[in-house]
Amino acid sequence: MNSLQTTLRMFTLLMVITLVSVVLFPAQANDKTRDQPFVMTPVAKGLGITWGMTFLNDTTLLFTQRSGQAGLLTFPMGKITWLSGLPEVYAERQGGLLDVKAAPDYARTGWIYFTYSKPTFTSAVTTLARAKLSADKLVDWQDLLVTQSESSQDIHFGSRIAFDHQGHVFFSVGDRGSRGKAQELSNHAGTIIRMNMDGSIPKDNPFVGNTSALDEIWSYGHRNPQGLVFDVNTNRLWEMEHGPRGGDEINLIEKGLNYGWPLVSQGKEYFSGSPVGERYKAGMIEPVKVYIPSIAPSDLLVYQGDEFPNWQGSLFSGALVLRHLNQVTLDKDGKAVTEQRYLESLDQRVRSLAQDKQGRIYVATDNGVIYRLSEPSL
Repeated sequence: MNSLQTTLRMFTLLMVITLVSVVLFPAQANDKTRDQPFVMTPVAKGLGITWGMTFLNDTTLLFTQRSGQAGLLTFPMGKITWLSGLPEVYAERQGGLLDVKAAPDYARTGWIYFTYSKPTFTSAVTTLARAKLSADKLVDWQDLLVTQSESSQDIHFGSRIAFDHQGHVFFSVGDRGSRGKAQELSNHAGTIIRMNMDGSIPKDNPFVGNTSALDEIWSYGHRNPQGLVFDVNTNRLWEMEHGPRGGDEINLIEKGLNYGWPLVSQGKEYFSGSPVGERYKAGMIEPVKVYIPSIAPSDLLVYQGDEFPNWQGSLFSGALVLRHLNQVTLDKDGKAVTEQRYLESLDQRVRSLAQDKQGRIYVATDNGVIYRLSEPSL
């Protein structure tokens, strides 16, 4: 056999082996995690839909389950302790126990903030509450704002919590499936709300004194905001919301502004494919970034850790439909520069995110797993 024949046979054999590998082991053949700058370690399994996560200290992660439970995950052993003292929760369709965030001064005050779907006569409304932890029980539960967001539909509750470290708490409310309400300041649907930490209304809120508007509203014209985070380094409040069939948005939230929904959208109607509203309209704020097709965003984190120095200031979000961890880098003016997608080969709906003191990122998926992303060891 001459050298040319030998080469051809070897090439053919290599192609056959490659084809078999792709057919029998598709996840491995397309595994992009090998090129990702982190090690992924599962730290909890067997959970439900983990909507929110927050670190209480270096070794304790508090997490919520949309079904209405909350638990403590203790490191390094990975022990889970389920909590009592939670209120009745409307856990139907998109409703349930939603976000959780420890107050910036948690070590001193002990306050933990929650959003949840509070049952009403017709369905439920998004509610901001706070409580304290005593052993394995939540105590001193206080509903700070039961929003005026009544709807017969069990969708678009929001909801995420953010703090500006200046004495204020923000939280988001979806349009509840009633689009027009997002343009009506007489209700809380489709808004970002700003309150003092004790639930009182800041005197410098934009609509205080306006008899046709609710005092708690900070911004409006939102569809279903499931990402909200305050960057204390730049004093910027970032929001991320679902668009209809395309048109997911990242928005820079500012006082009193109208973000357009449903008069303005980059998305389309689900059934007809026709545009929803206009693409641009004077007086309404354009997104910093639009996703077409939709990734279906959930949660939002601004990275401020030391574990991954190159990620400082980046926005990370979960993706439910396109199933990945999304990273957007920003320039000094807050403009979106680049986008990167991680964990695509994991093929799980990324629901919530958290960061520990060391700068490691925690990712919870709808498969009931919490993963830790850390720097690879040398």
